Amino acid sequence: MRAQFGRNGPPRHPCRGAPGAQARVSHPLPVSAQRVPGALADRAGPEALSRDPRIHRVRTQLGARHRAVSRLRVGVVGVGHLGSHHVRAWAKIEGATLVGGFDPDPVARERAERELGLESFGTLEELADRVDVVSIAAPTPRHADLALYCLSRGLHVLVEKPMAQTAEQGAAMLAAARAQKRALFVGQVERFNPAVQAVRPHLRAPRFIEAHRLAPIVPRGIDVDVILDLMIHDLDLALWITRSDVTEVRAVGVPVLTPRIDIANARLTFASGCVANLTASRVSREKVRKIRFFEANEYVSVDCLNRSVEAYELKPPDPNAPEDLFRRIRPLEVRVEARDPLESELMHFLAMAREPEGSWDETEVALRALGVAEEVRAQAVRNMPLDLPV
Repeated sequence: MRAQFGRNGPPRHPCRGAPGAQARVSHPLPVSAQRVPGALADRAGPEALSRDPRIHRVRTQLGARHRAVSRLRVGVVGVGHLGSHHVRAWAKIEGATLVGGFDPDPVARERAERELGLESFGTLEELADRVDVVSIAAPTPRHADLALYCLSRGLHVLVEKPMAQTAEQGAAMLAAARAQKRALFVGQVERFNPAVQAVRPHLRAPRFIEAHRLAPIVPRGIDVDVILDLMIHDLDLALWITRSDVTEVRAVGVPVLTPRIDIANARLTFASGCVANLTASRVSREKVRKIRFFEANEYVSVDCLNRSVEAYELKPPDPNAPEDLFRRIRPLEVRVEARDPLESELMHFLAMAREPEGSWDETEVALRALGVAEEVRAQAVRNMPLDLPV
């Protein structure tokens, strides 16, 4: 602002001290007179000025300039199936300007240009020169290298789940974000599912968590096993909601349609005493994404696919009017707002880009989920029949 206007405010009066101050005020009032109600009558002038259309026009122009300056420039790295969703969502986010995307696959670039109107860049370096933040929606094996490069260029990074192939890679990414003082956020989109958002205030101390995440096989997801493909969502939710560390992991899993584990079950014990039983499968004819939470006197079931909630609570007993146990169970009303999870995630990330330190603790949870996923895989492989190597 100083560069635009040369200095703060209008030119100062040449006189200094008390005489100069009096010269700027035509009829100075004693302090006591300024406090009486009649003194407020002089406000008519400023109010009239505020309604002047010329003043309103200048304020509007300055506001538009401020918003334009504060908008962050966004690029999408990887514009395949998932990246296309990011392109569409970013185009709707206030405070962001979608600049373009990069993908090494010329077919993906051409499709994004034709169907989404996205400007494509020939190299990641060219895109990095033009943006402030990036969404990385590339295949999982590329996450770490791409994120580390973008962070080294001073960009804020949102990387799709899973964070990386290994917890070691994820730790290096988080360390780089802290060193560069840039936001790093993992696209664990179920955190922003409106049904999950609606029940979170009701979840104080879960005692048992049960999750089923089933889906048909999708070729684009088979670069990793079902633990990183699907179960990672529920691992992250369990850690995020319990706010407790995992102390024990027991798991089984087998490959069915691919050389990697396609169906797995994990039983986790948390330091808080909570136990979670998680099942993930990509060998299913139907999609199921349900997670249930059991607390003292409360039951909450979340359908992540249909974004709906079913919840019940146990009414405290009345010693003066004993009731049957089943009569004390009553529905718990939970209102679910209609919001797009990906758009909510991107808006949250945009806020984190303005205060990068806030993203690190949230990303730490995703990193812990990745570490637990590695232990689930190790346990599953250890318990696998000898004739089913992975």
